[in-house]
Amino acid sequence: MPLPVESQPLVIFGPPSLDYDFGPEHPLSPRRFGPGIELLRAVGAGRFEPPPRATVEELRRVHRAEYISTVQMLSEYPDAAAMAGFSRWGDDPPFYGMHEAAATVGGGSLAAMDAVLLGRALHAFHPGGGLHHAMPTYASGFCIYNDVALAIARARDAGHRVLYVDLDVHHGDGVEAIFRRDTQVLTISFHETGLSLFPGTGFVEDCREPETEGTAVNVPLQPGTSDSSWLEAVELVVPPLARAFRPTILVSQHGSDSHALDPLAHLRLTTGAMSEAARMLDRLAHEHTGGRWLATGGGGYDVYRVVPRAWSLVWLAQAHADVPPRTPDDWRERWAPDAARHDQSPPPDEMLDPAGLVSPESRQVSERNLETARAALDCSLRALRELTPG
Repeated sequence: MPLPVESQPLVIFGPPSLDYDFGPEHPLSPRRFGPGIELLRAVGAGRFEPPPRATVEELRRVHRAEYISTVQMLSEYPDAAAMAGFSRWGDDPPFYGMHEAAATVGGGSLAAMDAVLLGRALHAFHPGGGLHHAMPTYASGFCIYNDVALAIARARDAGHRVLYVDLDVHHGDGVEAIFRRDTQVLTISFHETGLSLFPGTGFVEDCREPETEGTAVNVPLQPGTSDSSWLEAVELVVPPLARAFRPTILVSQHGSDSHALDPLAHLRLTTGAMSEAARMLDRLAHEHTGGRWLATGGGGYDVYRVVPRAWSLVWLAQAHADVPPRTPDDWRERWAPDAARHDQSPPPDEMLDPAGLVSPESRQVSERNLETARAALDCSLRALRELTPG
């Protein structure tokens, strides 16, 4: 039986979500919201709230005042000289209204966190959030303001111990950097190794640095990684660290750019692994945080075949609902022409990818990944035993 709307996970989305737009040729496209939100509604999501705009004072919790001023200036004069990570031909080209659009993404994750903190929602999902690369003083990797860090800071200011799990194919470097010296925030990032992918950071050895005290955990994975060792690494690392850290709130980033069909990276996951990981996080939230869980959408650049299903699978895990075997016929028919125009067709018939979508990963990749995961777990556990009270 479907959940009553008032009991559903809260989804942050509204017309302002479409304003974060670097242009028609940019990989991070607001086109994803059309098929993504329609599929969410089709699987049962009915509780939506539009994102408000974060104030400058709220943004200053994690970003420097001079950086915010630069973003505001470039929002009015996007043709100004390259600065603060922005350039016309780079990953983050300035655009008119950029500050307002980015502040709205930040405000969306703040609103989602406030709903969880105030008890209005046990679980909240901000599919347009997860801009985890933005730094205090510069933009990076399609990310202007770090909405995830803003939400974590809000929880910290309310006295919470925060577990942050990042499943995007890219290292969650901005979130890690912002909370590097805060032992009440444990960041765990699973990503393709920085030796082969942007941003070139996020190695196991980072947890040994004195300033992190074991709370910056990175599991860099080999190109060609598929479901088997990825899921095994996630299940090997996250539950024991959650038990050791004893979080009171969970924040996660579910970038679907680790999927085999995504055009920007080299992991080969399926939606089956993404679904299992989301359901594991739901179990951990109910075991450790009283259910308090904010999830964000993160990256993902196959707008029709991957992103909509990935978002729906997160929501279904939060709603404790079964995954339907098929995507709706009318949804596929609605988006098939757009998918064909953008060389991302056809929209899939099945919510969970067939087993034969990708070939098994090599034994060498699997062994290397699990060796990396064990090393990351051991490094962090040793430090956490000294940090965690009781």
